Amino acid sequence: MKLESHKRVCIIGAGLAGSEAAWQCARRGIAVELFEMRPVRTTPAHQTDDFAELVCSNSLKSDSENTAPWLLKEEMRRAGSHLLEIARETAVPAGHALAVDRAEFSRKVTEAISREPLITIRREEVTQVENDPLTITIIATGPLTSDALSRDIARLSSSPASTGQSSTDLSRAGAPAPHNLCFYDSISPIVEADSIDMSKVYLAARYDKGSADYINCPMSKDEYDKFYDALLAAQSVEQKDWEKLNYFESCLPIEEIARRGRDTLRFGPMKPVGLKDPRTGRIPYAAVQLRQENLRADSYNLVGFQNHLKFGDQARVLSLIPGLEGARFLRYGQIHRNTYINSPTLLNPTLQMKSHPHVLFAGQICGVEGYVESIATGLVAGVNAAALATGGDPAPPPRATAFGSLVHYITQAESKSFQPANITFDLLPALDRKVRDRKERHRLQCELALREFEGWLQQNALRSASAEP
Repeated sequence: MKLESHKRVCIIGAGLAGSEAAWQCARRGIAVELFEMRPVRTTPAHQTDDFAELVCSNSLKSDSENTAPWLLKEEMRRAGSHLLEIARETAVPAGHALAVDRAEFSRKVTEAISREPLITIRREEVTQVENDPLTITIIATGPLTSDALSRDIARLSSSPASTGQSSTDLSRAGAPAPHNLCFYDSISPIVEADSIDMSKVYLAARYDKGSADYINCPMSKDEYDKFYDALLAAQSVEQKDWEKLNYFESCLPIEEIARRGRDTLRFGPMKPVGLKDPRTGRIPYAAVQLRQENLRADSYNLVGFQNHLKFGDQARVLSLIPGLEGARFLRYGQIHRNTYINSPTLLNPTLQMKSHPHVLFAGQICGVEGYVESIATGLVAGVNAAALATGGDPAPPPRATAFGSLVHYITQAESKSFQPANITFDLLPALDRKVRDRKERHRLQCELALREFEGWLQQNALRSASAEP
């Protein structure tokens, strides 16, 4: 049944998903109220009041053609993602990945959203979701949703009609829910560029793919063993009594990886494969990669070095990395609480709640992990909210596309074991024939996805004039 036209659109949260959703509504002529609680109420992870602040790394993942992250970004480009466009404008050298100057990126997003006449910005905390069918609400409050709003989302999510059960299955900051899905998200350390001892490091990209934009800190076996032992001996930040560590598997702290075995780091964030040292002609025993943090190239982040250690212990352990003996850290690694709903139980493929179709979710709170994935779900939610506001019926993206596969996962996965996901080829449907060569198989999957995506864009009149293939 179609909803009545001329409905109000309210978006809660001006992060990556909320900002993109607001932009998508506005470009379709729909007026939006965009609520952001900062600076009235801050979070443990954010450092500014800007929209779309990147609190973890500054990377939007691989830009190599026919990879899963590339496919998702290509679909976003063709659909007219404004945040992706801004990411391109603020890109910093990062080999075959798309990385941005995080401060410039969020500044430009804030500027673009603020000057759009159809978007009204409200700097205030929202504690309750309007239960009004004449208001279309997108909840895009991210991994650090406030306690008060989390409780209200739990209320919305706890009815038998929405969940098929009596419990809420909602994670939130504050006291734990009976069946919460909480885990921790991680932030990598950042070091001042001029404090790196460049005589002990070298520039290289893994397998020489892309330009040599990464600083690599090589380790001998003795250096690695000393680092590993110090890491295991370091003290972690104490958790609160009610907290239960339940990390997202693809974003584990380095000390958690290390506890799984002496060589696990060498097959993870410190893997040396493909990083030949031009000074010796050899691949080191282990290596730490540093990625440029901003356009000025005056700071670098330690790739994959998110951790939950006390700052003093971080300073001691990280100084054992060759080239970082005298490093000055602008930010140490941190862990912060994350929040997401049990989307397979609560959401339809249009990102609408099953029991409250005027409420949509987007971004990390709906169970995606990663910057690009958050922007993508914001785009879908914005497009669908605009359709609902004008009396239309939202159309889910095709299953064969990256958009469709991501949405399919978060709405159709096994609810009892649901965990956030990045876009990978595992989420895309298999081809109708067996292709043994992995690169060729991925190329064909991307080709099919983009063909299906083009049809969806044309069918729903979503195509951006500036997004020609």
